[in-house]
Amino acid sequence: MDNKDDVHFSEHVEAAAQQDESVDSAQHGTLTEEQIRRGDAALAVIGDERVEVTDEDNKRIRRKTDLYLLSILIWMYLLQITDKSTLGYSAIFGLETDTHLTGSQYSLIASISPIAQLTWQPFSSIVTLKVPPKICVPIFIAGWGISQACMATCHNYAGLLATRFFLGLFEAGCLPMFSIITCNWYRRSEQPMRVAAWYSMNGIGTVVTAALSYGLGHIKSSTLRPWQIIFLFFGCLTIATSPFVWWRLENDIPSARFLSEDDKAKAIERLRANQTGTGTRDFKLSHIWEVLFEPKTYLFIAMTILLNLGAQVAQTFGPLILAGFGFDKYTTSLLNIPFGALQFVTILAGSFAAYKMRFKSVVLAGFMLPVIAGIAILYAVPRTHKNQGPLMLGYYLFSFLFAGNPLIVAWIVGNTAGSTKKSVIMAAYQAASSAGNIIGPLLFTSDQAPAYRPGLRAVLGVFVAVIVAVGLQFANLFMLNMYQQRKRVRNGKKAVLQDNSMARRYVEYEEGDEEASGPRLGEVAFLDMTDRENDEFTYVY
Repeated sequence: MDNKDDVHFSEHVEAAAQQDESVDSAQHGTLTEEQIRRGDAALAVIGDERVEVTDEDNKRIRRKTDLYLLSILIWMYLLQITDKSTLGYSAIFGLETDTHLTGSQYSLIASISPIAQLTWQPFSSIVTLKVPPKICVPIFIAGWGISQACMATCHNYAGLLATRFFLGLFEAGCLPMFSIITCNWYRRSEQPMRVAAWYSMNGIGTVVTAALSYGLGHIKSSTLRPWQIIFLFFGCLTIATSPFVWWRLENDIPSARFLSEDDKAKAIERLRANQTGTGTRDFKLSHIWEVLFEPKTYLFIAMTILLNLGAQVAQTFGPLILAGFGFDKYTTSLLNIPFGALQFVTILAGSFAAYKMRFKSVVLAGFMLPVIAGIAILYAVPRTHKNQGPLMLGYYLFSFLFAGNPLIVAWIVGNTAGSTKKSVIMAAYQAASSAGNIIGPLLFTSDQAPAYRPGLRAVLGVFVAVIVAVGLQFANLFMLNMYQQRKRVRNGKKAVLQDNSMARRYVEYEEGDEEASGPRLGEVAFLDMTDRENDEFTYVY
């Protein structure tokens, strides 16, 4: 037994030494065959050559990517949000009464979907890494569409709980996949607005679901209740989308049908300054250890849990809170339209501010202040007819919280390199989001209606804690950049490198660092190295 242990220990030490030697050689400009083999698929297109890319090329390729890829992500996320938010509108149209829900059963049905998402996350990182998007995403869409449609057949708590579980299970892998696709196709300066483009469907989805629920709720049927018609309509629409996504979605840049061979090379080259890679199917255990032992992982998880705790409250209980203001069910449905429009505007405004300022942390913290003000209004103002105006103001201020998630997603993918590491951290993000979604509805029980003051008091403290977590992450990333600078000096490079990935116009990776001595910069950009392994990586605030 002792001899076997010695052999295993020696093998581990030898493997670690080989990895250190591989990283060291890459940092000094010498690429080995093993590094190229285990690097991004992009290396099969450009090898170790530099491709000339003009700013006009950059804009043209970006426009093509927006048209052929981003548009699909936007439509898919819109469907996901509409399917997810139909539960709240179905409650307005008699779901709880018709299915004989009592006590906290509605809250548990709302929570079971994120529980399913949380259950899936250990497998999400593997699926995201190993299975091409063209295969897994259409399966996810068909699965949650079928689950949504089947909710129309439910007549009791058990049936709703089961179908809602599968809805969450199939939706679980989409946000991590969308985030990584955005990271692998766009420059870091472009990512906040692209994440916002598909994530802003939270707002449009609220508008669409509210308007369609209002119309569908007026359909007279002797066999179907209004909430059943709502579930069937949105479920069937989602199912019909699955074949289209399979036909149009691309896996990666090297296999993209809408790019010529010349444009594929340029599309890869324009991402060199990101230092986050373009994707590989190679699973690397060392990336997982980095995720587990980095403080920034847990700070991102903390702010995600806290933020989504509040977001789930708005999505699930928003219509019920509005109903508590004294409006009928049809007016309550329509009053969510401006709330959804505000979500759309705040998401785009937050990401645009981050694009202009280049400080996601400052924008994220700033957008939490109106949320805190809105919660304070809802908590303090009595529920009387004459106070409907102030109460509506407080509720609509709540919409500013939706700017938070796309900023966090863009912040995570912009500060994470390595395919396995990105897939794991995005699975962790989705797990944290699910945890917040599970806890959120449980803070609001039916006996708190119509004011829900105990739940609002708890959520008020939550958003103060979000601002604290953002500040801690800013300080942590600042320290990581100091560490990166010292590492670069040891490797014979300039301490401070110009981060061209955040420039608004395209510039070559080494522009601004022409006087740097030592190895040529950017040689390791597509070797699937993590942000900690790559000394040229710069963390963004």
